[in-house]
Amino acid sequence: MTTTPNPLSRVRRRWLLTGGALAAGGTAIGVGTAFGGRTDAGTEPSTADLGAAVVPFHGPHQAGIVTEPQAHAVLLAFDLRPGTDRAALGRMMRLLTDDAARLTTGRAALADTEPELATHPARLTVTFGFGPDLFAAAGRDRDRPASVEPLPAFGIDRLQARWSGGDLLIQVCADDPLTIAHAQRMLVKDTRTFATTRWVQRGFRRAAGVGRTGATQRNIMGQLDGTVQPAAAYHDRAVWISDGPGWLHGGSTLVVRRIRAELETWDAVDRVGKEFAVGRRLDTGAPLTGAAEHDPVDLTATDSLGLPVISEFAHVRRAHTPDETLRILRRPYNYDDGVHPDGTPDAGLIFASFQADIARQFIPVQRALAEVDLLNEWTTPVGSAVFAIPPGCGPDGWIGETLLA
Repeated sequence: MTTTPNPLSRVRRRWLLTGGALAAGGTAIGVGTAFGGRTDAGTEPSTADLGAAVVPFHGPHQAGIVTEPQAHAVLLAFDLRPGTDRAALGRMMRLLTDDAARLTTGRAALADTEPELATHPARLTVTFGFGPDLFAAAGRDRDRPASVEPLPAFGIDRLQARWSGGDLLIQVCADDPLTIAHAQRMLVKDTRTFATTRWVQRGFRRAAGVGRTGATQRNIMGQLDGTVQPAAAYHDRAVWISDGPGWLHGGSTLVVRRIRAELETWDAVDRVGKEFAVGRRLDTGAPLTGAAEHDPVDLTATDSLGLPVISEFAHVRRAHTPDETLRILRRPYNYDDGVHPDGTPDAGLIFASFQADIARQFIPVQRALAEVDLLNEWTTPVGSAVFAIPPGCGPDGWIGETLLA
């Protein structure tokens, strides 16, 4: 005989998490699949039921990093309320972890009044990050990685406060926008006692099932975006942290840059000019010195006049990083927020990169691009934020436990 869960019991459990019962540490909670044995790519969605596909939440690393990118994403940044200390942060992260673990397996969050909206996880992942100022609030500033600090100023930046900074990041990705909308609502409810929303950025890729799985996405300017990534064999050095603060081992760092695309002037450039600026062909993504997308870039090749085939100022040359351990793992999404009053598009790229060390991997490349990159004519960074990404957790743990417990 089955019994119907009492909705009041969910509310009481939620009160226990947000109230004083866990203020002194309490009992760590967590649900879902067993620790270990998780493939970060998760379960491939079937054509029969894309909505049933699950990416396991628990594991040594957080999902949503090396996971095959989903079709939709929302990134949310929060500012901590005054007085939110280490104990309060622990209560918040226990609650967020529990709800994320439930939602990613197709189960309702605590006190979810619309549990039907949680039944199709559609490869839902929830990834958490800690901004620079969270460490001071937690009394753990000495444990902040040195490179998790606001990026240096770049000459190409036109940053706006409404797209920059943040103490806490929640990245929510899935192949279904309704799944994301519901998960976002549940998770934002978890934060209200502790933080206020600073910014929300929504992004998209091709819809699930459109195109080949694992194919490089196209950005809103028509380019294949993210061809060069660190090979999986180098993730332990390029993506995951194994030195520095012990609490962060198995974690990573994240840079989020909101980059506005100047589509009106880009549209005015012919194809030859666009390919010259990028250093790759628009149709195949092949370097101008090759025939296929993943052909090596030959930066020494010259034309019949002795000039470089790939310009000294082309994007592919300026971003070139031959050392796999110094490459960044790019996980970008397009955004399209309609049109400005003058009718021009409000669109671009939510650039997101994961790396073991921002100072060692991201900043040198960004400096080279900011110094002289032909694409700077058509792209403008308007937002910037950095976060430490804690390691994953087991079913009896919670994200951030290694820092906040």
